[in-house]
Amino acid sequence: MKRFWLIGLLFALLAFAAVKAEDELDIDGTVDEDIGKSRDGSRTDDEVVQREEEAIQLDGLNAAQIKELREKSEKHVFQAEVNRMMKLIINSLYKNKEIFLRELISNASDALDKIRLLSLTNEDVLTSNEEMTIKIKSDKEKNMLHITDTGIGMTKEELVKNLGTIAKSGTSEFLNKMTEMQSDDQSTSELIGQFGVGFYSAFLVADKVIVTSKHNNDSQHIWESDSNDFSVIEDPRGNTLGRGTTITLVLKEEASDYLELETIKNLVKKYSQFINFPIYVWASKTETVEEPIEEDSEAAEEPEKDATEDDVEVEEEEDDKDKPKTKKVEKTVWDWELMNDIKPIWQRPAKEVEEDEYKAFYKTFSKDSDDPLTHIHFTAEGEVTFKSILFIPTSAPRGLFDEYGSKKNDYIKLFVRRVFITDDFNDMMPKYLNFVKGVVDSDDLPLNVSRETLQQHKLLKVIRKKLVRKTLDMIKKIAEEQYNEKFWKEFGTNIKLGVIEDHSNRTRLAKLLRFQSSNSDSALASLEQYVERMKEKQDKIYFMAGTSRKEAESSPFVERLLRKGYEVIYLTEPVDEYCIQALPEFDGKRFQNVAKEGVNFDEGDKAKEKREALEKEYEPLTTWLKDKALKDKIEKAVLSQRLTNSPCALVASQYGWSGNMERIMKAQAYQTGKDISTNYYASQKKTLEINPKHPLIKQMLKRVNDDAEDQTASDLAVVLFETATLRSGYQLADTKAYGDRIERMLRLSMNIPLDEQVEEEPEEEPEEPAEEEAEDKEEIVDEEEEEDTAKSKKDEL
Repeated sequence: MKRFWLIGLLFALLAFAAVKAEDELDIDGTVDEDIGKSRDGSRTDDEVVQREEEAIQLDGLNAAQIKELREKSEKHVFQAEVNRMMKLIINSLYKNKEIFLRELISNASDALDKIRLLSLTNEDVLTSNEEMTIKIKSDKEKNMLHITDTGIGMTKEELVKNLGTIAKSGTSEFLNKMTEMQSDDQSTSELIGQFGVGFYSAFLVADKVIVTSKHNNDSQHIWESDSNDFSVIEDPRGNTLGRGTTITLVLKEEASDYLELETIKNLVKKYSQFINFPIYVWASKTETVEEPIEEDSEAAEEPEKDATEDDVEVEEEEDDKDKPKTKKVEKTVWDWELMNDIKPIWQRPAKEVEEDEYKAFYKTFSKDSDDPLTHIHFTAEGEVTFKSILFIPTSAPRGLFDEYGSKKNDYIKLFVRRVFITDDFNDMMPKYLNFVKGVVDSDDLPLNVSRETLQQHKLLKVIRKKLVRKTLDMIKKIAEEQYNEKFWKEFGTNIKLGVIEDHSNRTRLAKLLRFQSSNSDSALASLEQYVERMKEKQDKIYFMAGTSRKEAESSPFVERLLRKGYEVIYLTEPVDEYCIQALPEFDGKRFQNVAKEGVNFDEGDKAKEKREALEKEYEPLTTWLKDKALKDKIEKAVLSQRLTNSPCALVASQYGWSGNMERIMKAQAYQTGKDISTNYYASQKKTLEINPKHPLIKQMLKRVNDDAEDQTASDLAVVLFETATLRSGYQLADTKAYGDRIERMLRLSMNIPLDEQVEEEPEEEPEEPAEEEAEDKEEIVDEEEEEDTAKSKKDEL
């Protein structure tokens, strides 16, 4: 019995506590002023959720009115397919949340465009509100962001139709199309742009979206949604907008940064600074203003004036009494700040834009302090229509070739209907034109979701092709002096890379190439100028590659060419030889590397007979060099037509590596020595060309004819071969053996016996300081022993 009595008492106490809690519950609709920014917002109990919802306020409506509105509003549920689409947008298609503001501003601009077009035929549509602007205001206290436009607005039916069921945008078709494209493994990047559902990107950052809209043909209504369902009701405040739409975002906790003024300003300038209509942000600034000084404080602050003031000063003071006393005070002033005062000059005809306007526009969008070197302003029409302005900077951007090819090019900014889409492209311009800056604005590209993966769009390939052609035309039109002194100095390597990479524009790029040549010590030469200066029967363009001009022009390969007056192009940069190899010909003339086989001169019958006689005369020497002295080192030995002063030279085959190319290839950071193709080229035997008029060659022929086993002739042949290897730009396989041979020849020339050894150095004798140290140590030991002896004697006494 006692147990039942205790249990009953416990139930009674619990019931009493529950009744008391219910009595204390605030049901009058009022909320604490700071509940919206309270930490209690993170609680999950029903009471806190209810109070948090009530804390969401609109201007002119308190919490109780908001609650009443929600209870009376028409409730709608999103269709199942719309929910699928919403999840897709929020979770998949938009990777960068900040684009929500771009989308909403674009929608506002479209609404303004519609009312502007209507006003062209009916001026009365603007009577309710003649202003045509977009205004953005953040409210940190209520955690809200407001975007207001004075566009065409929406009726109640349009709010339900366009924002609720999206029947107008074809949600069903959207999802079916996406499913089809995904099953076919195609890009779905264009879809949202075609179906116009960018408005829902607001849910990337907002828990709730409230749309207040006023159309000329309807009263003002409020649409509200948390992305699960939505409601629509007539606005009890009446017509507060005049005409237009206000989108209010109740931001998520992690999106609070979008309430910061600097963040909003940066996003507007980044994406929407070229929108046709003015965009204002409610911002603060500090101004210095003058405020009247109260008489009591003025009297307290001013010291008593001297009674002996001059009459003139007294009169001046009497005149000043009529003017109010003021002081300067710094005040924080809030006002609408215009964000897009820069006009999209690419939308105007080129002939109407002044040169100073181009320079000012370039500095603004590129953040460059220098004027551009040149520019081009054009409209492209055809498969895709777009307007563009491209600029070439005066100096190359820092780190132009850092991460060449892997670094994204962010100098070309893509706009769609003046809305910035992206500059994050790999393929808008080819890699070698990564220094070109500019804007591209197209009305033919999708405006919405394709901003994330727009580079997959097929029209971009067409745009890229036209941009490259226009860029090359712009470069071609630069004055010759300015081109050589400024453009080529900064961007010459880019053009050479273009010849290697861009097969379709190789001919155009070849005309832009400039090189040093034997025609001038300082002036650069184009290939067109070289061809104009070619000799009458010259059918090849000669070039020589080296680490410097001095090395190239002192090479044995160019001796005969320069003596006969042929112009030789000097390739002094690592990329030069690659560039020329990529050019099969220019203007019908093939290129000839003078360090390779194939250099032949037009000669008469007498010269030909004389050469054939020399070849027969020197046949014993060439055969001896190939089969005995330099066996396994050369492919063959022949008489040279290109040498005049040098005794011999080592010539690569037509498809082998020159000395310069071998040096470049072996210097590659990734070179391991295990590459099959590299080893193949490096191990190819070369042709040894000898100069029959050189005394060393003549003497060698004489010795070989006298004694084919002559050791001196063999040594001379090997030394000449190794010397020719070095002079031809190749590396020696065994530098020690080469050094030993040179030493042997020097000993013979100076009559020093070959077996005489190097004089050995005598062994070093021990240094005296070490002996003195040892003696000192011995003296110390003796002194210690004497002290010990004396001490023991004292102990005995």
